[in-house]
Amino acid sequence: MGEPDQSVSEPSSWQVTARDLMVLTKFRLSALVIVTTFVGFWLGREGPLNLSLLLHTLFGSTLAAFGAAVFNQLMEIEPDSKMHRTADRPLPSGRISPSVAFGIGWLLSALSLIHLVRTVNTEAASLTALTLAVYLFVYTPLKQTSVLNTLVGAVSGALPPLIGWAGAAGMSPVDAPYYRWELLVQPGAIFLFGLLFLWQMPHFLAINWMYRDEYRRGGFVMWANDDDEGELTSWRSMLFAAATFVFMLYPVVVGIVAWWFLPFAWVLTGWLCLLAWRFFRTRERTAARRLFFCTLIYLPLVLILTTMAWQR
Repeated sequence: MGEPDQSVSEPSSWQVTARDLMVLTKFRLSALVIVTTFVGFWLGREGPLNLSLLLHTLFGSTLAAFGAAVFNQLMEIEPDSKMHRTADRPLPSGRISPSVAFGIGWLLSALSLIHLVRTVNTEAASLTALTLAVYLFVYTPLKQTSVLNTLVGAVSGALPPLIGWAGAAGMSPVDAPYYRWELLVQPGAIFLFGLLFLWQMPHFLAINWMYRDEYRRGGFVMWANDDDEGELTSWRSMLFAAATFVFMLYPVVVGIVAWWFLPFAWVLTGWLCLLAWRFFRTRERTAARRLFFCTLIYLPLVLILTTMAWQR
């Protein structure tokens, strides 16, 4: 019997490295950060698009998202090694050493903050630092101690559009305060934060319930861990979906979108509510899975609708 063709059966070292780096930085999840940061910048700008400022903002926030993903996996090597869906990640599998990952995470995070301070503004950099702090020092440890981790994680996940919103303001004028707090409480910023926060709840609740055995195996304390029947998880999903439906009134009332935004937004959010209700009624994995995939489609559609209806 001849030797197997190694060039065909095994990927090259570069291919393995590229794949592992994508997993280590959670490239697909980080893409959501890029999209929401872009939307925040697009809606927050005044006047013509400043392409250079946009690219600097996206670059800095992307580096931060990559760095946060690396540190998150560093802090969860042991739990990840116990779960089937994460055991083959580069760190628990031993393909990348913790020391190398630490260096990568530190470099990415530090560069992101330095870049944003020097090329965008202090507000965007501080929001990025806050996102990193909440995600790494509150949310990640809380996953093993309290069910409140889902709420805290939703806060960190709702901050990226605010980074884009603040980034669109550019550097502070000479006669302006060093830190422009008013950027964070403008109606557009409040809407983007609220939308991302509320959207994440049915999204992650569906995931938690579908993979509750995995989370228990990894030692994570999630809402769905002791809810095998799905009664509480599905009820919470329905509650947050309903809250999202009501929240669609906010941008119309404060006048940041055209009136026709509301009927389309309610159709989309009604779809979300319907699938959340079906999950509550049947409490089956297929219903939770449909709700999860609905959230993946829902968010980009609502963001597109918002940009189309936006009034400066």
